[in-house]
Amino acid sequence: MSGKTWGGRFSADTDKRVEAYTESISYDRRLYIHDIHASKAHATMLSEVKLISMEEAQSIHQALDEIKNQIELDEFTYSTSMEDIHSHIESALIKKLGDVGRKLHTARSRNDQVVTDVKMWVREAIAQLQSKIRTLQKAFLESAKENNEVVLPGYTHLQRAQPVLASHYFLAYIEKLQRDFDRLVDCRKRVNVLPLGAAALAGTSLPIDRDRVAQLLGFDSVAANSLDVSSDRDFLVEFLGCLVQIALHLGGWSEEWILWSTTEFNFIDLPDSFCTGSSIMPHKKNPDVLELMRGKTARVIACLTHLMILVKGLPLAYNRDLQEDKVALFDAFDTVSASLDLAAPLVFGTKFRHESIKARLEDGFLDATTLMEYLIQQDIPMRTAHEAVGKLVRLCEQKRCKLADLSKEQYEEVRTGLSSGVYNILGVSRALRAFRSFGSTAPDQVASQINLWIDRLS
Repeated sequence: MSGKTWGGRFSADTDKRVEAYTESISYDRRLYIHDIHASKAHATMLSEVKLISMEEAQSIHQALDEIKNQIELDEFTYSTSMEDIHSHIESALIKKLGDVGRKLHTARSRNDQVVTDVKMWVREAIAQLQSKIRTLQKAFLESAKENNEVVLPGYTHLQRAQPVLASHYFLAYIEKLQRDFDRLVDCRKRVNVLPLGAAALAGTSLPIDRDRVAQLLGFDSVAANSLDVSSDRDFLVEFLGCLVQIALHLGGWSEEWILWSTTEFNFIDLPDSFCTGSSIMPHKKNPDVLELMRGKTARVIACLTHLMILVKGLPLAYNRDLQEDKVALFDAFDTVSASLDLAAPLVFGTKFRHESIKARLEDGFLDATTLMEYLIQQDIPMRTAHEAVGKLVRLCEQKRCKLADLSKEQYEEVRTGLSSGVYNILGVSRALRAFRSFGSTAPDQVASQINLWIDRLS
C-alpha cells in the first residue's frame, strides 16, 4: 500500500517540492473536530446499511476519539506528505485499526468529505458571530440608555445637518448589526444542506442512507445533485459576503469615532486601554484599534474577492483550485471575529464629552430644516419655504448670528404673522422636540425603540 490515499495508480513517489506546494495541513488542521464528527456519523450509517459491522463502527468511533485526544493534547504528528487534515486522520486511523480503518472511506470521497467538514465549521462560525453581534448590540444599547439626554449634531456630507439624540445614533448601529445577524440566519439555510454521500461527483452504487447522516450531523436537508456538490462554494461566497458587510459596518463606525476623538470634534474620550501613544510626541493618544478596525475592512473585502476570483469559470465538478478557499475563509472570519471582540468593550469604555458637545450644539443651523417644515405648516409651499430659510441662513452667516437671533421684523418679511410662533421651534432643543414621525429622533420614538430593543436583546 502506498502512503498516499490515492497512491495505487502511481509508480513514483511524489516530489517533495510538490508535497510542499500542494499541502493544506498548515491551515486546514482546524477542521479536525468536524472531520472526526462527520467520520463517526458516516461510520454509523455504514454499519446500519450493513457495509461494515457494528463492531467495526464501534472500533472506528473509539479510534477517532483517541485521535481527537491526541490532537487536542498536541501529541499528533503532522506531515506535508499527507496533504490535509482528512488524510492525516484517515492515515492515523489505519495505523490503529488496519483494514477496519481502511473501510471508513467506503462510499465517500475527499470531495464531499471536505465540503461537509467546511459546512460544519461555517455553522459554528455563524453561531459564534451571532453571539458576538448580540454582545455588541447590547453594548450600543447600554450606551443609548446612558446617553439618552445627550443631543448630537447629525451629519450629511460631514456637514452639520439636524439634531439627533445620542441614543438614536446608537440605535442606528443596533439596526445595522441586526441586519448582519439576520443575513447570517439566512446564510445558514444554504450552509445546512448535507453534501456527504455525493462521493467524488456522481454518487455511489453502494446502498448508503444520506438522510441518516444528515440526521446524525444536524443538517436540515440533503444536497440533491451529486455533480453540484463537489464544486459548490456558493455558501462560502455568501458567508464571506456577510463577513464583509459586518466589517463595513465596523469600519464606518470606526471612522466616525476616530473623527469624534479628535480635538476638532472633541465628542468622545476613548479608553486608554484601547489607544496607543507616540514614540516621539509624548502628548499623543492615538485611536489605533479603531484605525486597524477600519483598515482590516480592506482585508476582509480582499478575502471575498479572492474567493470569487477562485471560483470564477471553474468547470464541474471538483478542481484543486478549491483547496485555496479555506485560506480566504479562515482569514476573513478570524479578522471579523477579532474586531467584534474588541468593539464591544471599546463601546462600553468610551465616554461622551457632554460639555464640549453642548458648547457648540447651536452652531451649524441644526434647526433650519425644522424652520422650513414650520413654514410648510403655515401653508407655504415646500420649495418656497426652502428658499426662504436658505436666504435667512445666508443673512445669519452675514450677521454671524443664529436663526433665533433674527428679529420679528425679519420673519414678518417672509410671511405676515410668522413671528408669533416661530421662536417656539427655533434652537436645537425645540427643533428636536418637533420631530414626530415613526423611526425619527423624536424623544418618544427613541424611548419606544430602546424599550423594544431591551425586550429583544434580553
